[in-house]
Parts: sequence; C-alpha cells; structure tokens
Amino acid sequence: MNAVDSPSHGSGWYAATMVPARARGRLNIDLDVDVCVIGGGLAGLTTAREVARRGWSVVILEAQHVASGASGRNCGFVLPGFAERVDRIIARVGLERAKALWELSERGLDYVRTTIRDSAMPGVEPVDGWLYISKFSETPELAAEAAQLREFGTEVEIWPPEQVRQLLKSPLYYNAAHFPRAFHIHPLNYALGLAELAENAGAHIYENTPALSIDPAGIRKRVITPTARVRAAHVVLAANTGLAGLMPKLAATLVPVTTYVATTAPLGPALAEVIAYSGAVTDTERADNHYRIVDGDRLLWSGGMTTWESDPRRFTRRLVADIRRTFPQLGKVEIDHIWSGTLGNAVHKMPQIGEISRGLWLAGAFGGHGFNTTAMAGELIARGIVEGDQTWRLFSPYELVWAGGALARAAVQIGYWSKRLVEVAEAHMVRRRAGQTGTDAADVPPVEPPVAAPPMAPAETASMAVESLATEPQQNNQRRSQKRGKASKRRGKLPADAADEKLSSAIANGEGQEGASTAPEEGPSPAKQPADGPV
Repeated sequence: MNAVDSPSHGSGWYAATMVPARARGRLNIDLDVDVCVIGGGLAGLTTAREVARRGWSVVILEAQHVASGASGRNCGFVLPGFAERVDRIIARVGLERAKALWELSERGLDYVRTTIRDSAMPGVEPVDGWLYISKFSETPELAAEAAQLREFGTEVEIWPPEQVRQLLKSPLYYNAAHFPRAFHIHPLNYALGLAELAENAGAHIYENTPALSIDPAGIRKRVITPTARVRAAHVVLAANTGLAGLMPKLAATLVPVTTYVATTAPLGPALAEVIAYSGAVTDTERADNHYRIVDGDRLLWSGGMTTWESDPRRFTRRLVADIRRTFPQLGKVEIDHIWSGTLGNAVHKMPQIGEISRGLWLAGAFGGHGFNTTAMAGELIARGIVEGDQTWRLFSPYELVWAGGALARAAVQIGYWSKRLVEVAEAHMVRRRAGQTGTDAADVPPVEPPVAAPPMAPAETASMAVESLATEPQQNNQRRSQKRGKASKRRGKLPADAADEKLSSAIANGEGQEGASTAPEEGPSPAKQPADGPV
C-alpha cells in the first residue's frame, strides 16, 4: 500500500489525480456581505455559486480546505432520490408532495451533469449508469419498486440474474435495478471545479478560516473567525458534522458515519474479464459494497462503517477480503490508497434544508446521496434568499430531531456489525453451494472494533434504535409551552449560544423543523411551484 489520506486532500488516489487547485488564503479583514456560507463542501459551494450568479455578495468560510471533508472523499456516485425509501416518503408527506420532492432530487442530478458539461470541467470524467444489485438471492420486489419510480419520472429497468452475471461475474449476484441516467465522477475534481465557478461568479472563498461563533440577532448577523469578523444579512450553515464545535445542539441532530474507500493497484486484463460494466455498482443497503472501475484497470471500492473516525489502514485487509469474496477470480489484490470520509445522517434519512430562524439557513444531512441533494439544496436556498422562493418548504415535514447521542451511534454500529456477519456467512454458503473454495476463512474476518469504540447499546437494528431514541414523549406538552416562552426571550443573547440555545429549545419541543422559520406559513402547495433552476 502506497499511501493513506491526510486531513486535507491527502495523498490518496483522488489527491494523486486532482486538477491543479487555486491557493486560497484565510480571512484577515472584516467584511460586510449579503450572505455568509459556513462550509466549503458541495452544499456550500453550490449555494455560494447560485447566490453570486444572482448578483448578491457572498463569502465562504472553510475551516480547512475546499472539499477536505466527505465532499472530496466519497465514491463519486451521482444518483437520483434520497437515502429514505420512496414508500416511506409517500407515507409521511403524501403522494403529490413526494413526487415534488423526487422531482427536485432529479433536478439536482441534472444540475451536476449540466454544470460539468457547460463548464467543460476538467478531470471529472462522468461515466453513465448505476446498478443496484440483490445479493445471495433474487428480490422479486425490485420490479414493483422500479414501477413506482417510473411513476415518479425516473428511468429504471430491471435486469435478471443472467444479464447481471454477464457483466459482473460474481457468484453472489442475482437480479438488479439499473439506473441509466445516474453516473459516477471524480468527486474532488468536481468540487474544485465548482469552487472556481463560484469564484468566477463573484463569490469569495477563505480557507483555514473556521467560524468560532455566530450572533444571529438583528438584521445583520455576525460571524466571528480567529482573525476577522463577517457581517451578513443571511448565514448558511453548510458544514454538516463540522458544526459540532460551533452549534453542538444542531450537530446532535445528525448521526456521524465514517466510511472507508480504497483503490487497488492495477489489476490488468483480469479486471475486464470479471467486471465488464463501466458504471457504478452498489450491492447492499448499508456500507458494503460500492465500487467502480477507475484508471482503466483499478477498482475503487468502498466498504466498512464506523460511527467514529478510525485509522483507514485498519480496513485494508478487510476491504481486500470483500473484493476477493465478491470476485474470487481476481486472485491476489493489493491496495495502493485508502482513506475515509465522515458524513451525517438524520433520523428520517432526508436532507435538512431551509430557514431555521430569520436569516439563518441550514443545508445538511445528505448522507448517501450527496451530489444531487447538495446541488438541489444550494439552488433552493439561493432562490429562497434572493428571490423569496418558498419551494424549500417542501422539506418542512422533516424536522430537526435529536439523533440519540452516543447510545444511538452504538446501536447503529451494532446493527451494521450484525448485518455484516450475516452477509459474510451467506457469502460462504453461496460459494459452498457453487463448489468454490476461493478465499480462505482466515482472509475474511468479521469487522474488528477499532480502538476507543463508544459504549455499546442493546443490539437493536439501527433504524429502530435511532427512531425510538428520537421520539419525544407526548406528556411534555406543558413543559414545551414554557420552553417556547423562554426561547423567545433569548433572542438578544450572544454570540453562537443564542442560535444554538434557540435551536435546542425547538428540537426539544419537536418544533425544530426546517420549515419552522419566523416567516409566514406556506400558502399554495409548493408542489405546484416547481423549481426553475438551470436545467
């Protein structure tokens, strides 16, 4: 193995193949602007670009470097939809609103594609197609799910096992859903290109400039950095899990999930004989496995999940075992680069988008579908700020809910470990039935808990545990009413505590939803006011 990623862009495969990046200094003079965006990832960059394109002044404050977080470290899959299942979205918001949300997600995908094409963005190299595969046995429900997605306007087709195995020669694979309009890209180069487009539109980006505190009171909000102050009419929080130090109550609405990605050494002609599909591949609902071919004969492979950050090198042997278990024909596999990225998931598995108090906006919780949803969020928030557009209120049913803290993170981790153990056992059974020996059992160990694991919760499934922990008891209505009164008196407090305590009260009261702003309630259904972005 040649390299491990470092805290910035590092020495991993993305860094080794990144386009030249513009040097950006830290903020050292006070500024007065229309919009201040905190976070230089995909959501912050898209928001700033769209605000600047509409003629407003905007700055981005990035604590490290542009796309140094999950935005520049992910698998690069650009997919339609959300992390939440369609049927659960319909159950929560109704059919028409669900269709409107899904349409926004599709427009987010088109935004990424159009931005790459129209700017001739270098080094991004989009490749069409995404396969979502059933492992171990055929899934008849895929056909019904695909039919429902077609009603939402998504192009999707069902592949039988024979068609899947013609292109992916794995004994573990059965039928699949194929999404021909989805695609994969080099995520770091896309983020760097997006930063240049934002700057060309008039935005200013300051790196190594963390926001230390926010005073949200009044018409002009104040953001304090180590060396300067920014005054702005609007502040956009787009740092996702990076908000823990700035607004811990807001960060507590997310479950942080760290996933691990590796690229193999060149595999030569053997790779094309085993994998004849050039698009992106997912063969699980959880962290294992997502992969694609890069550099012609390398595999970029993502697997493993922790609810805390761990040394990526601990997952090298484990990812090699996953590759060999799936494609034993490849024989010996070596890893050249390995790295990790941390994303944030909300309890409801939907993005957090909207105005949480007057002039204070939120864009986060994009876990698993970051490209289309960050593009969508940037457009919605820019239009909301500059044009007063209310389409972002489509997300108001998805509240800011406490994610359960350490207990929920432990439950999520145990749920993942449990499912992984089952999958490893099923894989061995499939190969035994096929009469294959392939990988020795010693090469495919269960996940080893990294050092300093959090305390363990009861072994419930992840979703059940998080949702139960996030549910507020109904008997607290009287106390909630008292807290509302106290929250309204805090508006003059300084600086970040005021916003964070107001948010904490709203979360505790079950009111902290993206739509719970000080603006009037929505009028006609936003579903009848489709977004009119660049695509």
